[in-house]
Amino acid sequence: MEKETTNNIAGSLSFRMASKVKDYFLLIKFTLSFLVVFTTVISYLLAPNVVEFDLPKVLLLFFAGMLVTGGANAINQTLEKNTDALMKRTSKRPVAAGRMQPTEGYMFAAVCGIGGTLILGFFFNWSSALLALFSLVLYGFVYTPLKKVNSIAVLVGAFPGALPCLIGWVAATNEFSAGGWILFAIQFLWQFPHFWAIAWLAHEDYTRAGFKLLPSDKGPTKFTAIQGIIYSMLMVPIGLMPYFFKMSGVVSMWIILLCNLIMVALSINLFYKMDKKSARFVMFGSYFYIMFVFISLYANKL
Repeated sequence: MEKETTNNIAGSLSFRMASKVKDYFLLIKFTLSFLVVFTTVISYLLAPNVVEFDLPKVLLLFFAGMLVTGGANAINQTLEKNTDALMKRTSKRPVAAGRMQPTEGYMFAAVCGIGGTLILGFFFNWSSALLALFSLVLYGFVYTPLKKVNSIAVLVGAFPGALPCLIGWVAATNEFSAGGWILFAIQFLWQFPHFWAIAWLAHEDYTRAGFKLLPSDKGPTKFTAIQGIIYSMLMVPIGLMPYFFKMSGVVSMWIILLCNLIMVALSINLFYKMDKKSARFVMFGSYFYIMFVFISLYANKL
Protein backbone atom coordinates (compact mmCIF):
# COMPACT_ATOMS: atom_id res chain seq x y z
CA MET A 1 0.00 0.00 0.00
CA GLU A 2 2.80 2.38 0.94
CA LYS A 3 4.61 1.65 -2.34
CA GLU A 4 1.40 2.23 -4.31
CA THR A 5 0.86 5.57 -2.57
CA THR A 6 4.44 6.61 -3.37
CA ASN A 7 3.94 5.66 -7.02
CA ASN A 8 0.71 7.65 -7.16
CA ILE A 9 2.42 10.71 -5.69
CA ALA A 10 5.33 10.37 -8.14
CA GLY A 11 2.90 9.98 -11.02
CA SER A 12 0.92 13.02 -9.92
CA LEU A 13 4.10 15.11 -9.63
CA SER A 14 5.25 14.00 -13.08
CA PHE A 15 1.88 14.92 -14.56
CA ARG A 16 1.91 18.36 -12.93
CA MET A 17 5.48 18.96 -14.08
CA ALA A 18 4.62 17.94 -17.63
CA SER A 19 1.56 20.22 -17.57
CA LYS A 20 3.68 23.12 -16.30
CA VAL A 21 6.29 22.60 -19.02
CA LYS A 22 3.51 22.49 -21.62
CA ASP A 23 2.12 25.77 -20.25
CA TYR A 24 5.53 27.44 -20.53
CA PHE A 25 5.79 26.28 -24.14
CA LEU A 26 2.37 27.84 -24.77
CA LEU A 27 3.40 31.01 -22.93
CA ILE A 28 6.42 31.59 -25.16
CA LYS A 29 4.45 30.58 -28.32
CA PHE A 30 7.17 28.04 -29.10
CA THR A 31 6.34 27.44 -32.78
CA LEU A 32 6.19 31.15 -33.60
CA SER A 33 9.30 31.87 -31.53
CA PHE A 34 11.15 29.06 -33.34
CA LEU A 35 10.38 30.64 -36.72
CA VAL A 36 11.54 34.07 -35.49
CA VAL A 37 14.78 32.73 -34.02
CA PHE A 38 15.37 30.68 -37.18
CA THR A 39 15.72 33.96 -39.13
CA THR A 40 18.03 35.31 -36.41
CA VAL A 41 20.38 32.35 -36.77
CA ILE A 42 20.36 32.44 -40.58
CA SER A 43 21.04 36.20 -40.51
CA TYR A 44 23.99 35.53 -38.19
CA LEU A 45 25.35 32.85 -40.54
CA LEU A 46 24.94 35.12 -43.58
CA ALA A 47 27.36 37.68 -42.16
CA PRO A 48 30.59 37.80 -44.21
CA ASN A 49 32.88 37.23 -41.24
CA VAL A 50 31.12 33.99 -40.21
CA VAL A 51 33.14 31.58 -42.35
CA GLU A 52 32.62 28.28 -40.54
CA PHE A 53 29.52 26.79 -38.96
CA ASP A 54 30.25 26.86 -35.22
CA LEU A 55 27.56 24.65 -33.68
CA PRO A 56 28.05 25.71 -30.01
CA LYS A 57 27.88 29.37 -31.03
CA VAL A 58 24.78 28.80 -33.17
CA LEU A 59 23.04 26.91 -30.36
CA LEU A 60 23.91 29.65 -27.91
CA LEU A 61 22.46 32.29 -30.23
CA PHE A 62 19.36 30.16 -30.76
CA PHE A 63 18.88 29.75 -27.00
CA ALA A 64 19.35 33.47 -26.34
CA GLY A 65 16.93 34.31 -29.14
CA MET A 66 14.31 31.90 -27.79
CA LEU A 67 14.64 33.47 -24.33
CA VAL A 68 14.17 37.05 -25.57
CA THR A 69 11.37 36.18 -28.00
CA GLY A 70 9.70 33.96 -25.42
CA GLY A 71 9.94 36.73 -22.84
CA ALA A 72 8.21 39.17 -25.21
CA ASN A 73 5.47 36.64 -25.91
CA ALA A 74 5.03 35.99 -22.18
CA ILE A 75 4.52 39.73 -21.58
CA ASN A 76 2.04 39.79 -24.46
CA GLN A 77 -0.03 36.92 -23.08
CA THR A 78 0.03 38.19 -19.53
CA LEU A 79 -1.08 41.69 -20.50
CA GLU A 80 -3.78 40.28 -22.76
CA LYS A 81 -5.12 37.64 -20.37
CA ASN A 82 -8.64 39.11 -20.36
CA THR A 83 -8.89 39.54 -24.12
CA ASP A 84 -7.32 36.13 -24.76
CA ALA A 85 -10.07 34.61 -22.63
CA LEU A 86 -12.67 36.05 -25.03
CA MET A 87 -11.20 34.45 -28.15
CA LYS A 88 -11.63 30.79 -29.05
CA ARG A 89 -8.11 30.44 -30.49
CA THR A 90 -6.41 31.87 -27.37
CA SER A 91 -8.78 31.04 -24.49
CA LYS A 92 -6.74 27.98 -23.45
CA ARG A 93 -3.50 29.89 -23.02
CA PRO A 94 -2.16 29.40 -19.46
CA VAL A 95 -2.72 32.91 -18.06
CA ALA A 96 -6.03 33.45 -19.87
CA ALA A 97 -7.34 30.07 -18.66
CA GLY A 98 -6.25 30.75 -15.07
CA ARG A 99 -3.72 27.92 -14.89
CA MET A 100 -0.96 30.50 -14.35
CA GLN A 101 -1.11 33.69 -12.32
CA PRO A 102 -0.08 36.99 -13.97
CA THR A 103 2.74 37.37 -11.43
CA GLU A 104 4.26 34.09 -12.61
CA GLY A 105 3.88 35.19 -16.22
CA TYR A 106 5.71 38.46 -15.57
CA MET A 107 8.45 36.77 -13.54
CA PHE A 108 8.99 34.20 -16.28
CA ALA A 109 9.14 37.00 -18.88
CA ALA A 110 11.70 38.90 -16.79
CA VAL A 111 13.94 35.84 -16.32
CA CYS A 112 13.77 35.02 -20.04
CA GLY A 113 14.32 38.60 -21.21
CA ILE A 114 17.21 39.32 -18.86
CA GLY A 115 18.81 35.90 -19.43
CA GLY A 116 18.67 36.18 -23.22
CA THR A 117 20.01 39.73 -23.17
CA LEU A 118 22.94 38.78 -20.95
CA ILE A 119 23.86 35.78 -23.13
CA LEU A 120 23.91 38.00 -26.21
CA GLY A 121 25.98 40.62 -24.39
CA PHE A 122 28.62 38.33 -22.89
CA PHE A 123 28.99 35.78 -25.69
CA PHE A 124 28.37 37.99 -28.75
CA ASN A 125 28.28 41.76 -28.25
CA TRP A 126 26.32 44.38 -26.34
CA SER A 127 25.00 46.03 -29.49
CA SER A 128 22.96 42.93 -30.31
CA ALA A 129 21.97 42.55 -26.64
CA LEU A 130 20.60 46.08 -26.36
CA LEU A 131 18.84 45.70 -29.71
CA ALA A 132 17.17 42.52 -28.44
CA LEU A 133 16.09 44.25 -25.22
CA PHE A 134 14.67 47.15 -27.25
CA SER A 135 12.75 44.67 -29.41
CA LEU A 136 11.26 42.98 -26.34
CA VAL A 137 10.12 46.28 -24.80
CA LEU A 138 8.68 47.53 -28.10
CA TYR A 139 6.72 44.31 -28.65
CA GLY A 140 5.58 43.79 -25.08
CA PHE A 141 4.78 47.31 -23.93
CA VAL A 142 4.07 49.33 -27.10
CA TYR A 143 2.68 47.00 -29.75
CA THR A 144 0.60 44.89 -27.35
CA PRO A 145 -1.54 47.69 -25.82
CA LEU A 146 -1.70 49.53 -29.16
CA LYS A 147 -3.62 46.64 -30.73
CA LYS A 148 -6.80 47.92 -29.07
CA VAL A 149 -6.24 51.52 -30.11
CA ASN A 150 -5.54 51.61 -33.84
CA SER A 151 -4.51 49.35 -36.73
CA ILE A 152 -1.20 51.24 -36.83
CA ALA A 153 -0.25 48.60 -34.25
CA VAL A 154 0.56 46.29 -37.17
CA LEU A 155 3.14 48.79 -38.46
CA VAL A 156 4.61 49.21 -34.98
CA GLY A 157 4.66 45.45 -34.40
CA ALA A 158 6.46 44.88 -37.69
CA PHE A 159 9.59 46.53 -36.23
CA PRO A 160 10.17 44.08 -33.35
CA GLY A 161 8.98 41.35 -35.73
CA ALA A 162 11.83 42.12 -38.14
CA LEU A 163 14.54 43.10 -35.63
CA PRO A 164 15.60 39.46 -35.03
CA CYS A 165 17.26 39.52 -38.48
CA LEU A 166 19.21 42.63 -37.57
CA ILE A 167 20.03 41.18 -34.15
CA GLY A 168 21.55 38.08 -35.77
CA TRP A 169 23.59 40.17 -38.21
CA VAL A 170 24.83 42.54 -35.47
CA ALA A 171 25.65 39.57 -33.20
CA ALA A 172 28.06 38.41 -35.94
CA THR A 173 29.49 41.73 -37.12
CA ASN A 174 28.91 44.20 -34.26
CA GLU A 175 27.86 46.60 -37.03
CA PHE A 176 24.56 48.02 -38.27
CA SER A 177 25.63 47.53 -41.88
CA ALA A 178 23.71 47.17 -45.14
CA GLY A 179 23.35 43.38 -45.02
CA GLY A 180 21.54 43.47 -41.70
CA TRP A 181 19.15 46.18 -42.88
CA ILE A 182 18.36 44.26 -46.08
CA LEU A 183 17.42 41.17 -44.09
CA PHE A 184 15.42 43.39 -41.73
CA ALA A 185 13.56 44.87 -44.72
CA ILE A 186 12.70 41.43 -46.15
CA GLN A 187 11.12 40.29 -42.89
CA PHE A 188 9.55 43.70 -42.21
CA LEU A 189 7.59 43.76 -45.49
CA TRP A 190 6.73 40.06 -45.28
CA GLN A 191 4.80 40.58 -42.07
CA PHE A 192 2.04 42.69 -43.63
CA PRO A 193 0.51 40.15 -46.03
CA HIS A 194 1.28 37.43 -43.48
CA PHE A 195 -0.37 39.11 -40.51
CA TRP A 196 -3.32 40.57 -42.41
CA ALA A 197 -4.13 37.08 -43.68
CA ILE A 198 -4.18 35.87 -40.07
CA ALA A 199 -6.31 38.88 -39.02
CA TRP A 200 -8.66 38.16 -41.94
CA LEU A 201 -9.20 34.60 -40.71
CA ALA A 202 -9.51 35.59 -37.05
CA HIS A 203 -11.52 38.77 -37.64
CA GLU A 204 -14.53 37.68 -35.55
CA ASP A 205 -12.32 36.72 -32.62
CA TYR A 206 -10.27 39.91 -32.84
CA THR A 207 -13.41 42.07 -33.03
CA ARG A 208 -14.85 40.33 -29.98
CA ALA A 209 -11.66 41.11 -28.07
CA GLY A 210 -11.59 44.74 -29.24
CA PHE A 211 -8.49 44.44 -31.41
CA LYS A 212 -8.13 46.77 -34.40
CA LEU A 213 -5.68 45.05 -36.69
CA LEU A 214 -7.01 45.26 -40.25
CA PRO A 215 -6.35 48.35 -42.41
CA SER A 216 -10.10 48.95 -42.75
CA ASP A 217 -12.35 49.38 -39.72
CA LYS A 218 -15.03 47.57 -41.73
CA GLY A 219 -13.15 44.32 -41.52
CA PRO A 220 -11.90 42.15 -44.41
CA THR A 221 -12.47 44.38 -47.42
CA LYS A 222 -11.01 45.02 -50.87
CA PHE A 223 -8.91 47.76 -49.27
CA THR A 224 -7.27 45.18 -46.98
CA ALA A 225 -6.60 42.89 -49.94
CA ILE A 226 -5.06 45.76 -51.93
CA GLN A 227 -2.72 46.53 -49.04
CA GLY A 228 -1.57 42.92 -49.10
CA ILE A 229 -0.87 43.19 -52.83
CA ILE A 230 1.11 46.41 -52.39
CA TYR A 231 3.38 44.99 -49.70
CA SER A 232 3.82 41.73 -51.61
CA MET A 233 4.94 43.75 -54.64
CA LEU A 234 7.36 45.79 -52.52
CA MET A 235 8.94 42.50 -51.44
CA VAL A 236 10.02 41.80 -55.05
CA PRO A 237 12.79 44.45 -55.41
CA ILE A 238 13.90 44.05 -51.78
CA GLY A 239 14.29 40.31 -52.39
CA LEU A 240 16.88 41.06 -55.09
CA MET A 241 19.06 43.13 -52.77
CA PRO A 242 21.04 40.22 -51.22
CA TYR A 243 22.31 39.35 -54.71
CA PHE A 244 23.28 42.91 -55.64
CA PHE A 245 25.02 43.40 -52.29
CA LYS A 246 26.91 40.13 -52.83
CA MET A 247 25.44 38.43 -49.76
CA SER A 248 24.19 35.46 -51.76
CA GLY A 249 24.37 34.06 -55.28
CA VAL A 250 22.29 33.99 -58.44
CA VAL A 251 20.50 30.73 -57.56
CA SER A 252 19.00 32.20 -54.39
CA MET A 253 18.07 35.33 -56.34
CA TRP A 254 15.88 33.30 -58.70
CA ILE A 255 14.38 31.27 -55.84
CA ILE A 256 13.50 34.43 -53.92
CA LEU A 257 12.08 36.07 -57.04
CA LEU A 258 9.85 33.04 -57.60
CA CYS A 259 8.74 33.06 -53.95
CA ASN A 260 7.95 36.78 -54.19
CA LEU A 261 5.91 36.34 -57.36
CA ILE A 262 3.95 33.52 -55.71
CA MET A 263 3.18 35.83 -52.77
CA VAL A 264 1.96 38.51 -55.18
CA ALA A 265 -0.21 35.94 -56.99
CA LEU A 266 -1.70 34.68 -53.70
CA SER A 267 -2.48 38.26 -52.63
CA ILE A 268 -4.13 39.04 -55.98
CA ASN A 269 -6.14 35.81 -55.68
CA LEU A 270 -7.40 37.00 -52.27
CA PHE A 271 -8.42 40.33 -53.83
CA TYR A 272 -10.55 38.61 -56.47
CA LYS A 273 -12.08 35.87 -54.32
CA MET A 274 -12.39 37.67 -50.98
CA ASP A 275 -12.84 34.48 -48.96
CA LYS A 276 -11.20 32.74 -46.02
CA LYS A 277 -9.83 29.94 -48.17
CA SER A 278 -7.79 32.46 -50.18
CA ALA A 279 -6.65 34.21 -46.98
CA ARG A 280 -5.53 30.83 -45.66
CA PHE A 281 -3.45 30.31 -48.82
CA VAL A 282 -1.73 33.67 -48.17
CA MET A 283 -1.08 32.76 -44.54
CA PHE A 284 0.42 29.32 -45.22
CA GLY A 285 2.21 30.61 -48.32
CA SER A 286 3.89 33.27 -46.21
CA TYR A 287 5.17 30.65 -43.74
CA PHE A 288 6.81 28.69 -46.57
CA TYR A 289 8.06 31.94 -48.11
CA ILE A 290 10.10 33.03 -45.11
CA MET A 291 11.65 29.56 -44.69
CA PHE A 292 12.55 29.11 -48.37
CA VAL A 293 13.95 32.63 -48.69
CA PHE A 294 16.30 32.39 -45.71
CA ILE A 295 17.36 28.82 -46.39
CA SER A 296 18.16 29.66 -50.01
CA LEU A 297 20.14 32.73 -48.95
CA TYR A 298 22.35 30.70 -46.64
CA ALA A 299 22.65 27.71 -49.00
CA ASN A 300 23.87 30.06 -51.75
CA LYS A 301 25.98 32.32 -49.54
CA LEU A 302 28.90 33.91 -51.40
